[in-house]
Amino acid sequence: MKLPMGFRASGVRAGIKPSGNPDLGLVVCDRPLVWALTTTRNLVRAPCVTRNRSRAASEAPVRALVVNAGNANCANGDGGIWDNEDFAASAAHALSLGRPQEVLTASTGVIGRKLPMDRVRAGLPLAVADLSDDVDAFAEAILTTDLVTKTAEAEFGGGTRVVGVAKGSGMIHPNMATMFGFLFTDALVDQAALREAWRGIVGRTFNQITVDGDTSTNDMAIVLASGHRAAVLEDVTGALERVAGELARAIARDGEGATTLITVEVRGGRDEADAMAAARSVAGSSLVKAAIHGRDPNWGRILSAVGQAGVVADLGAVAIALQGTPVYRGAPIDFDEETVSQAMRGPDVLIEVDLAAGGAEGRAWGCDLTADYVKINALYTT
Repeated sequence: MKLPMGFRASGVRAGIKPSGNPDLGLVVCDRPLVWALTTTRNLVRAPCVTRNRSRAASEAPVRALVVNAGNANCANGDGGIWDNEDFAASAAHALSLGRPQEVLTASTGVIGRKLPMDRVRAGLPLAVADLSDDVDAFAEAILTTDLVTKTAEAEFGGGTRVVGVAKGSGMIHPNMATMFGFLFTDALVDQAALREAWRGIVGRTFNQITVDGDTSTNDMAIVLASGHRAAVLEDVTGALERVAGELARAIARDGEGATTLITVEVRGGRDEADAMAAARSVAGSSLVKAAIHGRDPNWGRILSAVGQAGVVADLGAVAIALQGTPVYRGAPIDFDEETVSQAMRGPDVLIEVDLAAGGAEGRAWGCDLTADYVKINALYTT
C-alpha cells in the first residue's frame, strides 16, 4: 500500500525477535509534521509513551517515527529510559536529522527485558536504506502475536489520502491496549484542531475494542500529517475515523485465538457516553464472548452485561437482537434457538441492543473467547 505524499517507510530484521522475523520499522517525512497522540492510561508506562507525551506537550517539530517489536523496553529502570533516548538519537543520526527530538519512539513485546541496543543501532542504517513510499514492510515489522498485518486507506477531496497501520492481538481493552495505531495523511491541518479531533476519533474506534480485558504499558495511537494537500477539516477527520474504525475492527478480528468478530451496536442511549459504555460492557463480557464461541444465543448474558455498565435505560423496554433475530424486549421473546445458533456460526456476529432511553448510539467490537487464547498466553515467554 502506497503512503500519502511526503512519507517514506521501511521494515527490516534487526535480530530483536527470537523468530528472526522483521522487527524494526521506520517512517520519515520530508518536512516537519502536524501530529496528535493518545496513549495508554495504565500507570505502568514504557519510556516511549512517557517521552512521546512530553514531545506532544512541548510541540517540538517531529519528522520521524521509529518502532521496534519483540521487546517492550518497559520496567527496565533508568537503563530502559536511556535506551529509549538512545533509540531516538540513533534513528535521528541514521536519518541525518538535526535533533533526537524530531523522532518519536514506540516499542512493543515482552515487558522487563533489556532492549538489545547494539542490534537496534546496527539495524537502523538498513532501515534507512530500505525506505520507500510503500508501507507494507513497516506494517509487518511492528507485529507481535498478530496473525496478519493490518492496513487501511481512504481518499477524499480529489486525491488527499489517509493510510493507517496497526498492530494488536492480545491485551486489548478500552482506554487503550497492547496496540499501535499509526495513521498518515498528506492533508494540511491545524495542529490544535487535529489534536482535538483525534481524541474523539480514538474514543469511538480504538477505545471501543476489547479482546481480553487487559490494557498494557506501551500502546499508542498517532496521526501524522505532512501538509502537502489543502483539505477541509471535516473531510480529514471523517477519513481518519473511517480508517481508524477499519483498523480497530481488524485488531478485534485478529484477537488471540479468536474465530469470530463480535460487533455490538447500541441505540436508544440517553447520550453517546451511555451508549458506548453499554456497547463496551457487552463486547468485553467473558461470558458473552464464551457464548459466542459456543454459538449459544444466551441473551441473558447480554442483558446482564448491559446492566453491569450502569447506564440509564428503560429496563422494561430494553431490546436485544442476535444476528438480526429479536430475542428479548422487556421480557423473553419466543425464537428458534437452533436457527439463531446456526446464524452465529460465521466469522461475524452482530449483537443489537436498544436501551430505550433516548436517541444516542454507540458501537464496540470484540471477539470470542477460545481455548487457544489460554494456550497462547500460557506460553508467551517460554
